[in-house]
Amino acid sequence: MLKKIPVSQVRLGMYLHGLEGSWLKHPFWRTRFVIDDPQVLRQLHGCGVAECWVDDALGLAVPAPSPALADAAASAPVQAVAAEPLVASTVASAMAPPTPTARAEQAAELQRAAAVCDRARDKINALFTEARMGRALDVQSCLPLVQDVTDSVMRHPGALVSLARLKTQDNYTYMHSVATCALMVALARQLGLDEDAARAAGVAGLLHDVGKAVMPQDVLNKPGRLTESEFAVMRTHPERGHALLLEGQGASAETLDVVLHHHERMNGLGYPHGLPGADISLMARMGAVCDVYDAITSNRPYKNGWDPAESLARMASWKGHFDETVFAAFVRSLGIYPTGSLVRLASGRLGVVIEQNPAVLVAPVVQVFYSIKSQLRIPPLRLDLSLPGCSDRIISRESNASHQFAGLDELWLAPELLRRARAG
Repeated sequence: MLKKIPVSQVRLGMYLHGLEGSWLKHPFWRTRFVIDDPQVLRQLHGCGVAECWVDDALGLAVPAPSPALADAAASAPVQAVAAEPLVASTVASAMAPPTPTARAEQAAELQRAAAVCDRARDKINALFTEARMGRALDVQSCLPLVQDVTDSVMRHPGALVSLARLKTQDNYTYMHSVATCALMVALARQLGLDEDAARAAGVAGLLHDVGKAVMPQDVLNKPGRLTESEFAVMRTHPERGHALLLEGQGASAETLDVVLHHHERMNGLGYPHGLPGADISLMARMGAVCDVYDAITSNRPYKNGWDPAESLARMASWKGHFDETVFAAFVRSLGIYPTGSLVRLASGRLGVVIEQNPAVLVAPVVQVFYSIKSQLRIPPLRLDLSLPGCSDRIISRESNASHQFAGLDELWLAPELLRRARAG
């Protein structure tokens, strides 16, 4: 039975059915799950939303139980509830904080990921040049590169994905393909697809925009918004890419499908064919999410990219655009606050997310650098919000559009790697 109660009365073991107010006003990407973690309960109590709906049939009843029962709920695992196919708890049980060895492994993987990005940028550049010159494309030549991307994602999902997001306006077209490849592999991994399917997803992501190779360069690289007629030309790139791959050799059915249909929408309002959701394949649904996320988080000639966490929030609000199950898995693959996100803490400080805690998505590792009270930068401080002794928490996402901070990426990435990521 659904009951509306003040958020302050929510207790461990209750099943949260919904929060009153906009998705953007609270830190949870989903609002239907069992409250089975004290850290999540603290996040909920401090999120600023006044009221919520809980379901007595799926969790602890209202009113709250006695302290003894509450302690039992906190100490005993809560049985998973599958009342809705798309519902998944945003967190699992708490895990040990990353060790110095784990941080060293992440740093090493960032170095390897930078090398993969360098090779990938050159490969895609060469591939697009061949397409512009009318040469047949050999998809098989991309397989070693996709294997490198897959290996990196399997070792550390966040390294290459985070690195590939950083691109300049000059290398956007090439690096967007690389970023989408990495995002597709990470998403396939999160969805539980096998290694062959993950590689197939990576190839599809790498080639999804190959049709842009034969778009007019003055339209493709226009430093401003496109006119209606120019946009109509750009909307032909899925079909042009599909034709290019058919003329070449080695393109799988999955790759051809993603190239042709990554701009279709679940509500049937996409292009080029306006397919209803039931007719869009899983791979194409994955491609739609990955393509859009990288596009809106990247700097373009006519606008700066949105903050990663802000981008997920906006995508979640676009009803009918994405497959909900795929999008839910995508959020889990990146984290609710992806690396590089600007966040506000309960302590009145701002920080940048520098690492994920996969078992506690609402409690990543942040680099605190700014005091809201004094309106001044402070010495950077690494803060693992998942640690039992940590009393601070994220209370909101922040948009750098209002703050205009310079050098946020330097807070989570070494300068040398940042230069390489932004190299043309």
